[in-house]
Amino acid sequence: MTTENSTIRLTTAQAIIRWLSNQFIEIDGQELRVCGGGFGIFGHGNVTCLGEALNTMQKELPLYRGQNEQSMGFAAAAYAKQWLRQRFMFCTASAGPGTANLLTASGLTHANRLPMLMLCGDTFLTRLPDPVLQQMENFNDPTFGVNDAFKPVVRYWDRITHPAQVIQSLPNALATMLDPADCGPAFLGLPQDVQGWAYDFPTKFFEKKLHRIRRQPPDRAELQDAIAALAKAERPMIIAGGGVQYSKATKELTDLAEKHQIPVVETIAGRANLRADHPLNCGPIGVTGSDSANALAARADVILAVGTRLQDFTTGSWTAFDENAQFVSVNAARHDAGKHMALPVVGDAKLSLQAIDAALSLSTPKSWLDFAHSERSKWETYVASNVAHGNRPNSYAQAIGVVNALCDPRDRIVAAAGGLPAEVTANWRTLDIGTVDVEFGFSCMGYEIAGAWGARIAQSEREPDKDTITFCGDGSYLLMNSDIYSSVLSRKKMIVLVLDNGGFAVINKLQNNTGNASFNNLLSDCPTIPEPFGVDFAAHAASMGATSEKVSNPAEFGEAFKRAKASDKTYVIVMDVDAYDGWTTEGHTWWEVGTPQVSDSDSVRAKHREIEAERAKQRRGV
Repeated sequence: MTTENSTIRLTTAQAIIRWLSNQFIEIDGQELRVCGGGFGIFGHGNVTCLGEALNTMQKELPLYRGQNEQSMGFAAAAYAKQWLRQRFMFCTASAGPGTANLLTASGLTHANRLPMLMLCGDTFLTRLPDPVLQQMENFNDPTFGVNDAFKPVVRYWDRITHPAQVIQSLPNALATMLDPADCGPAFLGLPQDVQGWAYDFPTKFFEKKLHRIRRQPPDRAELQDAIAALAKAERPMIIAGGGVQYSKATKELTDLAEKHQIPVVETIAGRANLRADHPLNCGPIGVTGSDSANALAARADVILAVGTRLQDFTTGSWTAFDENAQFVSVNAARHDAGKHMALPVVGDAKLSLQAIDAALSLSTPKSWLDFAHSERSKWETYVASNVAHGNRPNSYAQAIGVVNALCDPRDRIVAAAGGLPAEVTANWRTLDIGTVDVEFGFSCMGYEIAGAWGARIAQSEREPDKDTITFCGDGSYLLMNSDIYSSVLSRKKMIVLVLDNGGFAVINKLQNNTGNASFNNLLSDCPTIPEPFGVDFAAHAASMGATSEKVSNPAEFGEAFKRAKASDKTYVIVMDVDAYDGWTTEGHTWWEVGTPQVSDSDSVRAKHREIEAERAKQRRGV
């Protein structure tokens, strides 16, 4: 029995792992560890002490062996997203380059407001053996090292210089990761000597604790202002972001929309807030959106934005809306709620939507609803034509259409970088709530496969009979593919769809659309490549233990997908797609990109004038 003053002697590393194993959260009536385990690559900076501690907790905190530290972080991000930020994974890396490899993943989790705990080796606190292997020496500040580079890309940062510090640092890190307003990655630098130092910790520190994610009710005055603005709307619209799902507020969103007949459009992160067949779902908004959603956005007079940070791909760099439109922004984070002079409602989405629904008196004009339904119908007709295959070149959209028709409604869809996020966002017809993960907050190449592995780990804990399906371009595959091997080793099956267009085709498209000639994007347009050739992705995937095949057209792609669904291990399907023909040409708003004000090229100068002419529609912070 634990007494008030009893202690237990543990190393710093042992204390961290023991404490993590005793933190729980209740999800759907079931108590689960808030930390689902971790991803790790051991080196001299974490194997001897942290590795020793983790070895004793294999059942409580399963450790997945990574192939690349960056991909470990991507997997952790997708795991947290699948669990709607209620659970997280840690990543442990050795001192120096191993830890530095996590920087990009930390940026991804920070941009996407996702929890991830990094337990990373650091240089010796005593400095007696300095300079040590893989240490970056700073001549003017010996306390300043590689790990300090994480400060801009985490929500919580600490370097543990004494074992007792974890008594405060660990709860602070966890509180940050579970805070809806401040959620993001946490970083603990663990000097190699301090990891092994022992301390008499209070036994009570390691007692089981059940955590809850705070639901902050909205301020009454802010709520009243928001309701008053919405009540006057003649052309209301809801922008539903990813925060709707994190708040578990999809029902409240649907109830509000249906009761007051308000059209709903979705952000990229908010895809799958509503099913595609819901009559008020008017499609994705923005640069990679739909004509239907963008037509509504251009005319709406009051816009209720829920759980979105209003990124440029959502707002069309702030050209998608009428200049006089009034925003009402519901967000757990104060920083997001007040953007562009919105009427802020700082609070939990579920509670805020319930309160707005209960107090709002609004009768949406029939003419506005008729317009929304007409635009939605036209967009659905376009998508149906866009994803159909026949006598034309292979395209991303056709592959998306094949999968959409054959997958289970609860399968998880993953995409991240290149042209596929736009194509999935525009063409995917959501079959069930919360089934789409398009990582476009940081839009990281490499997330496609690594993220799919992390998503599958999470999915296997809740829906083991469903599949995780990832759309991946050839460029992203070449950048980071080793978690195909990880998935086979760990028996976490995923379906990887590799669509090969011979290089970075979407950036080639942007290059051409700004008046530039193709250069250094497609393999065929690289002057330093005398004889371009493609990679045998199917053979490469097979060498990592996956079942794989290459197909020639969408019809064969569909048959291969059926075989992938029936398989019990990771399955890779490769299909060539056209680099120029078959892009989704509708549904785009203006997007601000930097173009040369002066150039020797007539086409570049002409495109600069054309692009700048659209700037007149841009809202300037109001």
